Amino acid sequence: MAIKLVIVDDAPFIREVIRQCVHDSKIIVVGEAQDGEEALKIVRQTRPDVVLMDLVMPKKSGIEASAEILKEFPHIKIIACSTLDQETMVMKALEAGCCHYMVKPFKKEELLQAIDAAHLT
Repeated sequence: MAIKLVIVDDAPFIREVIRQCVHDSKIIVVGEAQDGEEALKIVRQTRPDVVLMDLVMPKKSGIEASAEILKEFPHIKIIACSTLDQETMVMKALEAGCCHYMVKPFKKEELLQAIDAAHLT
């Protein structure tokens, strides 16, 4: 069964890289967003299994968006990702309800494994 994924990142090239990573896998990209506000709209429309959420974005941070998404849809799994590998950022993401934290750049295999593991939890 396919895993429905929403990609949230303010950098278009990162969204493209992620799309390419999941291409030819059991993961289907059902939506993309460039900020936290847009992420909420896309999640409400698409009801994904997993959200790959950048944390540092304009308008609404990934941490704020994650907390709001999980309040409304507690079954959705959110993987936080950022170029920042700071303990405080990781803790804030986990406190917001994210199930995993990845540091960019990541390898294709790491991404696929993280999405699969999140979906299974």
